[in-house]
Amino acid sequence: MKQYKKHLILSAMSLLLIRAQAQEPGGNSFSLQQAIEYSLKHSPNYLNAELDLKSAEYRKKEITGMGLPQVSGSIDLKDYLNIPTSLLPGQIFGYPAGTFIPVKFGTKYNSTVGISASQLVFSSDYIFGVKASDQFLNLSRIAISRSKSDVTAQVSKAYYNVIINKERVKYLDANIARLKKIMDDTKAYGKAGFVELIDVERLEVQYNNLASEREKTDRFIELSTNMLKFQMGYKLGDPIQLTDSLNVKNEVTENLPLLQADVSKRPEYQLLMAQQTLLDIDVQRQKWSYMPTLAAYFSHNYNAQRQEFNLLSFDKNDPNKQWFKITILGATLNLNIFTGFQRMNRLQQAKIASLKNKNMLANVQLGAQMEANSASVSYNNAITSFNMQKKNIELAQHVYDVVQKKYKEGVGSNLEIVNAETSLKEAQTNYYNALFDMIVAKIDYQKATGTLVK
Repeated sequence: MKQYKKHLILSAMSLLLIRAQAQEPGGNSFSLQQAIEYSLKHSPNYLNAELDLKSAEYRKKEITGMGLPQVSGSIDLKDYLNIPTSLLPGQIFGYPAGTFIPVKFGTKYNSTVGISASQLVFSSDYIFGVKASDQFLNLSRIAISRSKSDVTAQVSKAYYNVIINKERVKYLDANIARLKKIMDDTKAYGKAGFVELIDVERLEVQYNNLASEREKTDRFIELSTNMLKFQMGYKLGDPIQLTDSLNVKNEVTENLPLLQADVSKRPEYQLLMAQQTLLDIDVQRQKWSYMPTLAAYFSHNYNAQRQEFNLLSFDKNDPNKQWFKITILGATLNLNIFTGFQRMNRLQQAKIASLKNKNMLANVQLGAQMEANSASVSYNNAITSFNMQKKNIELAQHVYDVVQKKYKEGVGSNLEIVNAETSLKEAQTNYYNALFDMIVAKIDYQKATGTLVK
């Protein structure tokens, strides 16, 4: 029976483990979209933006709470080591006028226990403070949108950098394998006396250069992978697999026209607009600062005065053992009658700050259009360069194939093989550089036009 229970428990644990693994979102394998989603959960910059939003929400509640009733309790205990002395006029007791008699009033122990409450009835600062807290919350939301756009762009560029370099390795491996076969064949011809030693050495130099390029590309892949992990907030020591392949057809589009950019989609513009609303609220607050502040308050206390430390003793028939009530209900009206022109100067400062922000808005509008146009030109140039490099790599491959065929037929020279291989490797390098530049330019264009993040 014990063995059966043990087997049942192990089976249940195995089933739970299988389900957990099945529900695990990808493990260490990521498509581009999954890498972006992961970064939005682990990137410190984006997480801080979300924390700023939560902080803003609590800040709004704090400001709102200032208009709610404020209730507090207090307990006060005094032990008069020396009871205060008062001077009474001597003529009260028959002494000559101008004389005073020192008299001590009060008891050694004095205690007060009470509760008090206050309620803000009217305050212009409070009204505008609540409005400002709403806009500050909106600022935090826009900051999250901007951080999301930045993270998306950074992760996308890093992701493409890795997969492009992996594609570059495939070409290098093909080149190395092809050149090694030619080199081995040439060595065999050399042993048979059909080619000179210098022909073999040329191919060995070219082969060593390709092998060295392959090693450097491997190291660069490791570096770019670590950069991707950093942008994602992924542990650098953990393995990672990228599942997306490079589909050039999906990346290449027609040249983009110079369109009028919708600046309202840019997070920078949205931030300035929210800031403008805050500054306008501050101007209104300064204008209404002459209004009075009205607050109501209530206090209810019990006071005990004893010659001995017996505060817990109570006898309603003995004044020395009673607690006496003290209840107050009142209101306070504060008026700013004259403040040395401080209010007027603060108002002028608020107006100037608002005007400066309006100027910044106008500058952002012009700058956003300029940036969008520049990004469009850069993207179009990158497409043109990519298409040209694509033709070049096709031509270089064709030249290499022809030279290789001539060499095998014995009508081509070893030097032509080396030159064709060099040209092909250079064309491949330029092709992948142009491809990466085009992808980066497209991401920059989407970010400049506010279309990178839906």
